[in-house]
Amino acid sequence: MKKQMIISGLTARPVRSIVSIMAVTLEVTLIIVIVGLVTGILSEKAQRTVGVGAEIMVQPAGSSMIMELSGNTLPVSIADKLRELSGVKAVAPIQLQINMQDGIETIFGIEPKSFDDVTGGLTWHQGRPFDGPDEIVVDNVWAKSKPAVVGDMVELLNHKFKVVGIVEQGKGARVYTSRETLSAVTGQQSDRVAMFYVKLNNPDLVKTVKSEIQGLLPGYNVSDVNQFLSLMTSANITGLRPFMQSVVFIALCIGVLVIFLSMYTTVTERTREIGILRSLGASKGFIVGLIFEEAAVISVLGVIFGIGASFLLRRILTTVFPTLIVDITSTWIVAASVSAIASGIVGSFYPSLKAASQDPVEALAYE
Repeated sequence: MKKQMIISGLTARPVRSIVSIMAVTLEVTLIIVIVGLVTGILSEKAQRTVGVGAEIMVQPAGSSMIMELSGNTLPVSIADKLRELSGVKAVAPIQLQINMQDGIETIFGIEPKSFDDVTGGLTWHQGRPFDGPDEIVVDNVWAKSKPAVVGDMVELLNHKFKVVGIVEQGKGARVYTSRETLSAVTGQQSDRVAMFYVKLNNPDLVKTVKSEIQGLLPGYNVSDVNQFLSLMTSANITGLRPFMQSVVFIALCIGVLVIFLSMYTTVTERTREIGILRSLGASKGFIVGLIFEEAAVISVLGVIFGIGASFLLRRILTTVFPTLIVDITSTWIVAASVSAIASGIVGSFYPSLKAASQDPVEALAYE
């Protein structure tokens, strides 16, 4: 009987029920997609950094783990000193520049030979390496997102470049050019770089060589690239954890308020029905359970639709913006679901108590 009453209560006022379910859907989608964007961007960047194939990364003192925030301040001559260390196989100086014309993307200014020595070479889809000014090589994801093909002229950093090659994604940046070209366009010194990738003869000697580099370059940020993936999390990036917590809190508040308004209105509109149930012997616990279960149905339906909407939104976003990564994990699906159910419980708490505390005689006389 209770199941029929819950269904009748939801279908009797379909607009309110649909709006409540949609609000919970929004709550779940907000948590999953925004958190998925943050974790996806971090994870993808870490994987591209590890994909370079170097074991050690050297950055300026006090530089950020997010490489794009590091300035081009290191003398390129440091590369020669690093190559002299025992165990070092190759060193690639990297100049960095952020392009923010159509989103945020990193451009690598490289020396093709030293970069190939560290990475093992780029995997070519089309075209050739750059060998002149204003020429760039891009990865396949970047080319798809624009879209661009070999021979196209594209604008980056308010400057026209010619796409001369397309390579497989996954090795540092999505756009590559020569250090000389990047320096000329940005007005920076060509003998200054943002970091060095260091390739070792024996990867097992990372700790030893890392210590030698720290002795050679005291105060510099010397990182184990293989640990980079685990370090690129919201917990290690200043400000991201509070941001994600704020998103979850706001989404939870939305769910609580919507469920509260829905259940409070339900209790007010069904005062006579509650009075009849009480007069027929229904206990306060029965009334409380009825309201709670109705709120739970709304929450569960919202969770189901929210999870589905999150995967649909991810598909749309990655289709429209191929370089955008939305990492939907089971951990955050569970967290969003628990938050939605919790919002239903909290939001229906006061309305259920109000319904249970009504006097049967007064409820029956309610107009």
